[in-house]
Amino acid sequence: MTHISPLFLPAGSRTAELIRAFPWADTALGAMHEWHPGMKTTVALILQSPVPIVTLWGPLGYMIYNDAYSEFAGARHPTLLGSEVRKGWPEVADFNDNVMRVVLRGGKLSYVEQELTLHRSGQPEPVWMNLDYSPVTYEDGTIGGVFAVVVETSAKVRAERSLRESEASQKAAAQALARMNATLESQVAERTAERDRMWRLSKDILLVAGFDARLTAVSPAFTSILGWQAAEVIGQSFLDLVHPEDRETTVRQVSALSAGAHVFRFENRYRRKDGSYCSLSWTASPDARYIHAIGRDITADIEQAEAMRRTEAALQHAQKMETIGKLTGGVAHDFNNLLQVISGNLQLMAPRVADRPEVMRRLENARAGVERGARLAGYLLAFARRQPLEPKVVKVSRLIAGMEDMLRRTLGEEVEIETVMSGGLWSASIDVAQVENAILNLAINARDAMNGHGRLTIEVNNALLDSNYCASHLDVVPGQYVMVAVSDTGTGMSAEVMAQAFEPFFSTKPEGKGTGLGLSMVYGLVKQSGGHVKIYSEPGLGTTVKLYLPRTREAEDAYTVLDATPATGGTETVLVAEDDDEVRGTVVDMLTELGYRVLKAHDAAAALTVIDSGIHVDLLFTDVVMPGTLRSPDLARKARERLPDLAVVFTSGYTENAIVHGGRLDPGVELIGKPYTKESLARKIRHVLAGERQRARVPGAPAVPWPAGAVPVAPPPSRLKVLLVEDEEAIRANTRDMIEFIGHEVIAVASAEEALALLGTQIDVLITDQQLPGMQGIELVRLARQRVPHLHTAIASGFGTAPDLPGTQALAKPYGIDDLRRLIGALGKG
Repeated sequence: MTHISPLFLPAGSRTAELIRAFPWADTALGAMHEWHPGMKTTVALILQSPVPIVTLWGPLGYMIYNDAYSEFAGARHPTLLGSEVRKGWPEVADFNDNVMRVVLRGGKLSYVEQELTLHRSGQPEPVWMNLDYSPVTYEDGTIGGVFAVVVETSAKVRAERSLRESEASQKAAAQALARMNATLESQVAERTAERDRMWRLSKDILLVAGFDARLTAVSPAFTSILGWQAAEVIGQSFLDLVHPEDRETTVRQVSALSAGAHVFRFENRYRRKDGSYCSLSWTASPDARYIHAIGRDITADIEQAEAMRRTEAALQHAQKMETIGKLTGGVAHDFNNLLQVISGNLQLMAPRVADRPEVMRRLENARAGVERGARLAGYLLAFARRQPLEPKVVKVSRLIAGMEDMLRRTLGEEVEIETVMSGGLWSASIDVAQVENAILNLAINARDAMNGHGRLTIEVNNALLDSNYCASHLDVVPGQYVMVAVSDTGTGMSAEVMAQAFEPFFSTKPEGKGTGLGLSMVYGLVKQSGGHVKIYSEPGLGTTVKLYLPRTREAEDAYTVLDATPATGGTETVLVAEDDDEVRGTVVDMLTELGYRVLKAHDAAAALTVIDSGIHVDLLFTDVVMPGTLRSPDLARKARERLPDLAVVFTSGYTENAIVHGGRLDPGVELIGKPYTKESLARKIRHVLAGERQRARVPGAPAVPWPAGAVPVAPPPSRLKVLLVEDEEAIRANTRDMIEFIGHEVIAVASAEEALALLGTQIDVLITDQQLPGMQGIELVRLARQRVPHLHTAIASGFGTAPDLPGTQALAKPYGIDDLRRLIGALGKG
């Protein structure tokens, strides 16, 4: 079996490869695909950070760290990976026990130059470290582990101690020099030699300058750190080497020294001989004629602090986007279900009022509102990266060229459109319709920013994002991309606006003029496609949005528009599996009006029961996300094992990890997104049925045998005897009346005990509420089927969940006469 690496682990990291190969299933963390999304996000971020970071997961603190930390770990790596922190660092077990105890309760710990004793090369060694510990908090508030930034400062501490000793020695030398000047000239020479020795050997810059900033002496460290030889700078102003942005501050410090200050400490940047800059921390002291200064190179410390800040900011941003994504995805799912009910009923109502123009006009207005709501829900799903993508391998340049006429019509004659295509462009695997929509959104935003007048430029180039670029963009994977840049000559954006541009509902347009979802949709689509988005803008200078789409080497696909086919119905049998009662009722009515014979199931298990009954089914129409232990993809697989020629169409307003892998539809999967119109449903059903017939005509297709043990069951008599168990008197009476209205005999009781006592009589169907006093409905069904193995059973519930009991149907509250008629009819046939 081919091993598929987890997509969240970045390429190019040595430690990532070790993590990928580690047997996590043998630990309390479980297999990597079972890890919490927040844990995956955190691990992916630390692996791209240059700062030594280790994460400790769970109560035992299983260790996962990055390449920088592996260097700190030394000989303990790689055996340290995946070990419990107490076992990995036994010599500091008590220290780490306190860290785990405090941080897993939500606390934070920070230590500056903390001294610890570690075993290195078989010997105890004192080390100093800057340590920051904080909890990894998931979106639901639970704490999954400890995020630890570990920066060893041993060299710095030792150097500072050496400096202090050196400064003390210099002071003593100066005092001794004064005494020697008053006594013997030989002693002066001796002390001078000692001072010269320290001057030559110091790793920090030592310099002497006049109050006019002109250098009179520099130590050899000046050359080793900055590259300038002493002869090149003696007599020159050191201000010529100071970064322009730091000169004013430096002049103030020098002025303070000349005004009588004894010691001053400050930082600035000096230009190296190669043109680059380094950061120096200065301690300066004057005498009557000169300024004496010691400068330490702190460039690495500043870069490390900045890298740590970027890592923390990226982690916070990723967690924020993940939380917002889950929220918007869930809202879109519920919103789409509501829109489906509204849309379906509007369409079913239309033929009945076709002769009433005023009513038809209002229906069309309502349908237009539903379509607008569906677009907004689509934007939310795109931002949440849960929009199911149907990728095709295409030349992006052809896609852009094909959009030019549409863009000109949309933007108007006052906007000049220029397209620039490089030669030898690569292909990309993208959802054509979604990328077209994204580019159209960017073009409309550009038109609005230009107030309808200006130039829109669309460029397509090949691009390489290397490790240097990705070091400052932690969510980007190094590699080859097809870059699409959309530029305008509009008003541009400030830095504050750019920082929020991709957030959903953020808009600079007047209230009522924009949803604030256009750029967030573009962001989510490109990220879901494995790409990268970057905005370049300045106020008054226009805006450029660059989309980086990952290159693919696969052959280019042909893509066509399905909706060009006429919308027609048929006479085939369609099995609808949908847990939402209103959505299910609406789609059943739509398919019935299209001429199809329609069967209905409340969940995947119920649908499989219908398949197993022997009833012929041509097409399975199933929601992606339904309650119950049997998932929709498993339902489709099992159904096709039984009926090899069965066509399958999935539908959903929200898909994640079901039929969509990495945000892309599996090959051969057909999906129609909610909400859909009657016309689009008709086209999709005809398209899939036609494709299935074409597949069935291929010679040599293997036949799948009927599963062993599947024995046809003779249908019960048309008038059935139903035992109803419901403790709510009003519901019990109402349900009894509805079952009698349908034409069946009913015995209605209020408790499981009464029902069990009646099982000795002839009962065809048992319908029980899930919540009963003294016994759950599912337990009643188990006991009843032990006594009467062939009893047909159903469980009613208001929680919207299916019973975890094979062969038992679900009846969702609230239900009506049609629901009971279909349920009892299906049970009677089963």
